[in-house]
Amino acid sequence: MKPKKQTPSGAEDFFRSRLDNIINLRHELVILAGKIDWDHLDEQVAPYFSHEGRPALPTRFMVGLLLLKHTFNLSDEGVCERWVCDPYFQYFTGEEFFQHAFPHERSGMTHWRQRVGPDFLEKLVQESLRIAHGEGALRTKDLKKVTVDTTVQPKNITFPTDAKLTYRAMVKLAALARKHDVKLRQSYIRVGKQALIMSQRYAHAKQFKRHKRKLKFLRTRLGRVIRDIDRKIDGNEERQEIFRDALNLAVKIRHQKTRQDAPKVYSLHAPEVECIGKGKAHKPYEFGCKVSVATTNALAPGGQFVLHVKALHGNPYDGHTLGPVIKELEQWTGIEPERIFVDKGYAGHNYPNKFRVYKSGQKRGLTPAIKKELRRRAAVEPLIGHMKQDSRMGRNYLLGKDGDKVNALLAAAGLNFRLLLRWFRKFLRLFLFALFNLQKSKQSQIKINFLLQPAF
Repeated sequence: MKPKKQTPSGAEDFFRSRLDNIINLRHELVILAGKIDWDHLDEQVAPYFSHEGRPALPTRFMVGLLLLKHTFNLSDEGVCERWVCDPYFQYFTGEEFFQHAFPHERSGMTHWRQRVGPDFLEKLVQESLRIAHGEGALRTKDLKKVTVDTTVQPKNITFPTDAKLTYRAMVKLAALARKHDVKLRQSYIRVGKQALIMSQRYAHAKQFKRHKRKLKFLRTRLGRVIRDIDRKIDGNEERQEIFRDALNLAVKIRHQKTRQDAPKVYSLHAPEVECIGKGKAHKPYEFGCKVSVATTNALAPGGQFVLHVKALHGNPYDGHTLGPVIKELEQWTGIEPERIFVDKGYAGHNYPNKFRVYKSGQKRGLTPAIKKELRRRAAVEPLIGHMKQDSRMGRNYLLGKDGDKVNALLAAAGLNFRLLLRWFRKFLRLFLFALFNLQKSKQSQIKINFLLQPAF
């Protein structure tokens, strides 16, 4: 059923304290809560729910929790724990009275994210840009010159090795067979673990012939388990359906040899993970998905805002992503960029208006103003670092390809709302400073008038 609306009653309660009586109403979270168009978000989320069944959790409550999580770099459990003891968090999520216990299950955040998906969460990034533009933190001219870059959003997986993946596939199949009463001739768990340990030791000692021998031993045992399960479930359609995905992954892992065996499996619980070569000395490869990030080129009054973000699966070439990214950016902001600044990885891009794209290291056709803007392109790198360190894009814990898209969008929204909080805090500080100076000047004027009065 559609989410129920939170309507403030305005009544007093003898046993509970109203939040607007115990918090500072000039706090930046309170100001931001008043700027967000919660009714519009409620209308946008309504199509994702049916007209029957139990009412869904309020939109403001769930959206507020997700924004607080990525704005303050908290986990699902962390934001729920802090919500209980922070009245500003409760006010931001639409509560009227102070609550001493979290009113819903923590897993509701997971179910709500999976239901609305990335299509709705794009609206949160757009809402942050609307507020920033309306408050003067982001100007129209800042949207006409953008910087586009790509990065890797790592997935929450262990570093993959062939021996480790082969052994884990063996363990998963044995556990699934035990759960569904499929009796195996032998699971090879004990001997497989010993072979895995020795394989890792031989690889560390650079004894690669012995390492390959142990890896072959593991692949042979995995093949025996696969064939044994195939024989036991032959003719049973129900069990074949249960084991289909696990067996397909196990067969891929058993036969894959090199990185070129695409699509290669790097994790059993996240088979969508890709190996992306970065060419960096400290991190040659990263395991996750590629993410495109578009930001303002110049520093807007409120900071450098993220204008567009998108998770890209299939490890596409950077230049082939520029056209679709700029097209979506125009849909989000309603403004066509006049200048687009990219790095050398976008050589041979597919954006139709090539004269608007300026690559790092370009020498021809540059005015002094464009040269200065091209040097500003490097400012996107620390912004991506903030998205990873402070907005939970450094390691993605969400499930599947939709989880990659959702986490990237929420990280961008969290960074934009953090800039807005800083903008409101700065604006309030300037307002109070000006008020203090005005009061001080009035007092000094009164004192001067008193001294100038005649003594008789």
